Amino acid sequence: MWQKIQTAIEAIYPPRCLGCGDLVTSDFGLCGTCWRDTPFIEGTVCESCGVPLIGATDGHRIECDDCMIHPRPWKDGRAALLYTGRARRIILALKHGDRPELARPAGLWMARAAKPILRDRMIIAPVPLHWTRLARRRYNQSALLAQSVGHATGLPVCPDLLVRSVATPMLEGMNAAQREALLTGAIKAHPRRKHRLIARNVLLVDDVMTSGATFAACARACLDAGANQVFVLALARVAHDT
Repeated sequence: MWQKIQTAIEAIYPPRCLGCGDLVTSDFGLCGTCWRDTPFIEGTVCESCGVPLIGATDGHRIECDDCMIHPRPWKDGRAALLYTGRARRIILALKHGDRPELARPAGLWMARAAKPILRDRMIIAPVPLHWTRLARRRYNQSALLAQSVGHATGLPVCPDLLVRSVATPMLEGMNAAQREALLTGAIKAHPRRKHRLIARNVLLVDDVMTSGATFAACARACLDAGANQVFVLALARVAHDT
């Protein structure tokens, strides 16, 4: 019965490419052209932030210059896409274009990128929004991505593990020092969820990583509440050359 219903729905609303709208073979997919034009991160990456690097792995830990100069409070990090071109348009549609359904395929891409950093008994938590911004936007795109990653990996998700107690302004256009200063003390573990952090590995999820200041604030909140190790996962990573 369900298959018949699904077939009828597909006949009325055939699946279309998330990038250009052309017909595709499955829901929430990209056509061949859009797939080739989407900047997926492959190959050698910085172990800490996931930015792509030139060269091959040599069995030793590899980090980008930023992460070597400014050590991160988390252990490892990954990203699925570079924040440019089609990837940027997809993320802006998810974040500001009222397209929450984009979180489903994005979560699959993120889960694939996250394979090297997944751990047993890991719990997934999204970067939180302040309640005022959540009320305006109606959903937290990072929470939708976290739920999708959890579904793809089978790991538990706690959407309110962290809370943003300070309504910080938009961080676009600020340098790393300014971002860090604004976020100091702005994010904390939820007082009724702190027990879920104790001695657990945490995977923090966000849509875009720029300087890493937001992830750093979240990681410190988790570690202060007793987490074992913190890992970070972004849908897209801003690189200097973009």
